[in-house]
Amino acid sequence: MGDKANAHPGAAGRAVAADHPTSVRNVVLVGHSGSGKTTLVEALALTAGAVNRAGRVEDGGTVSDYDDIEHRQQRSVQLSLVPVEWDGIKINLLDTPGYADFVGELRAGLRAADAALFVVSASDGVDGSTRMVWEECAAVGMPRAIVVTHLEAARADFDEMTRVCAEAFGADDPDAVLPLYLPLHGAQGPDGHAPVTGLTGLLSRKLIDYASGERKESDPGEDEMPLIDEARNRLIEGIIAESEDETLMDRYLAGEQVDFTTLVEDLERAVARGTFHPVLAAAPATDGARQGIGTVEVLELITRGFPTPLEHPAHSVTTVDGKPRRLETCDPDGPLVAEVVRTSSDPYVGRVSLVRVFSGTLRPDETVHVSGHGLTDRGHEDHDVDERVGALSTPFGKQQRPVSHCVAGDLACVAKLNRAETGDTLSAKDDPLLMEPWDMPDPLLPLAIQAHSKPDEDKLSQGLARLVAEDPTMRLEQNQNTHQVVLWCLGEAHADVALERLRSRYGVQVDVVPHKVSLRETFADRSGGRGRHVKQSGGHGQYAICEIEVEPLPGGSGIEFVDKVVGGAVPRQFIPSVEKGIRAQAAKGVAAGHPLVDVRVTLLDGKAHSVDSSDAAFQTAGALALREAAADARIHLLEPVAEVSVLVGDDFVGTVMSDLSGRRGRVLGTEQAGGGRTLIRADVPEIEIGRYAVDLRSLSHGTARFNRRYARHEPMPSQVAERLRKQEQEA
Repeated sequence: MGDKANAHPGAAGRAVAADHPTSVRNVVLVGHSGSGKTTLVEALALTAGAVNRAGRVEDGGTVSDYDDIEHRQQRSVQLSLVPVEWDGIKINLLDTPGYADFVGELRAGLRAADAALFVVSASDGVDGSTRMVWEECAAVGMPRAIVVTHLEAARADFDEMTRVCAEAFGADDPDAVLPLYLPLHGAQGPDGHAPVTGLTGLLSRKLIDYASGERKESDPGEDEMPLIDEARNRLIEGIIAESEDETLMDRYLAGEQVDFTTLVEDLERAVARGTFHPVLAAAPATDGARQGIGTVEVLELITRGFPTPLEHPAHSVTTVDGKPRRLETCDPDGPLVAEVVRTSSDPYVGRVSLVRVFSGTLRPDETVHVSGHGLTDRGHEDHDVDERVGALSTPFGKQQRPVSHCVAGDLACVAKLNRAETGDTLSAKDDPLLMEPWDMPDPLLPLAIQAHSKPDEDKLSQGLARLVAEDPTMRLEQNQNTHQVVLWCLGEAHADVALERLRSRYGVQVDVVPHKVSLRETFADRSGGRGRHVKQSGGHGQYAICEIEVEPLPGGSGIEFVDKVVGGAVPRQFIPSVEKGIRAQAAKGVAAGHPLVDVRVTLLDGKAHSVDSSDAAFQTAGALALREAAADARIHLLEPVAEVSVLVGDDFVGTVMSDLSGRRGRVLGTEQAGGGRTLIRADVPEIEIGRYAVDLRSLSHGTARFNRRYARHEPMPSQVAERLRKQEQEA
């Protein structure tokens, strides 16, 4: 921001441990897949002296090396931390995946950060999911800046991209989204494209040239000043307005020249308050260059304009039994409160927890209390255990560099916390505390799996438990009705990564099988049946006869058994046996093998033998009677129906409602949700929305969200039931 000609990078190749929150900046990089976040992180690390000119770290890998899966899939699939040092400030760069399936990693990055850099590609623009994340940040007042990348692309237009960003991110106040720098272009090539060779600093009125591979400042020519001053005046007005410096605004409008230092201070104040969002430009370093275009300017904005952890509002904290606890904001000497923002497994080290410390100071070899509460609905058990902290380190590519401590406001990796899961709280063992977990999207794409072989079956349970512990956006279900193991994921890419991690990290090979919904059966009308179990084959025989009547009940009634036997036709001691046999047969089903529900079974009559009747005989007779009643009745197949709520942009309401109708859905109503979005509520059979998480993303260009909850079971249309029976027979 100060357009300094001589920057002071940090020392390469050493771990950085901050000693006070004021010397830390936590910044999350946000943007759609392919926008250039990881490339920008590598360029910032190069400029800060953390890597060499080839972008390599000491072991030969790149700063972004973290997971082999990312290399195979050619995209980021998890949150990664890259710490660099600039001007005596430790900057924790949190690189997040841009693909929607990994939004859980993005939410973890937002939780750990105090400010956000929105990375926007000059050739692709701003997508709907990036706008929604911007709104989330705005709702909590998180400071934000925008970095425009891919300026080297033939279609890149920085001025147009700035206008698009102002429209997308500054709808209420376009003057809150303005550029701090304008690109400098070199000579046009044969294709008519003029490459970006530097920047024009609007506040400083300096030209910053990177063409030689080194950052050099110079004064603009007289012919360039009118264009610079026009953009500069608008920037100054925006800065003063958003910094709410009314006295300065009056002086400026009166024609007084505002000095450079005052402008920078107002800019820093407005950015830190989250009311002004500067737009910067960045381009990768050319061959042999030590700095990428705009990287010094981005680092300057982070260190001088973004807030320290001391300025981050304190999160709500309670004791483990739920009593509120007030903590001072980011006090290094306060009680220990830290949070696991992501969990990973290293084949040599074991479980590694990336931790953000919010209060106190975390040190190696101390015993901490690990609390995990509030995620039981996703297969995570509540737990409170004491564990010994292993080594503390900061990641850099595939390396882990040891540090002596982690002060409040900083981030570090903790080894060998065997019970800690993503979202857990670490606190002092004699003063256990709990942070409220951050909001996570519900996984809504089911993936039914089974072990490929017997050796895989032995390892499957442990592998799945580790997978779910690492990723709170993944839910494990052991469905008792369908007898399937189901991993609930956020999308197909999320599911692919889960399968690959099971195979490569935990050595478990699984097969994906069709997902089944929990179907049920019921009687459509009244029916009767007679169960006769009589066998005389020498020795002790078997004798039991019972007559029953079955009638349907309203949904949710279950199985009701009524005894109307008179005259002792069925001895009293065998009536519970009849009921037991009926309930056992109902659990197995009477038509298609699905549980029978919502019927009243009345025992009317029967016969017994003084010697040959037994508990087992009457159980068998009860089951036979129910099967005979079903043979003479119409049996309805019941399917689960979900109550679905879809939040979608107004432009896609018609498309989404039409699609829901095509899924046999009943639209219950719509309501305006603000921000140009509509909430659609509908009842939809669960069998029709197995892949809705994928299909809705396609229908809405990634801008819609939905949730679902079980509502009830309803009779399935006869033609659908018949088609399902044929599919099951063919399978």
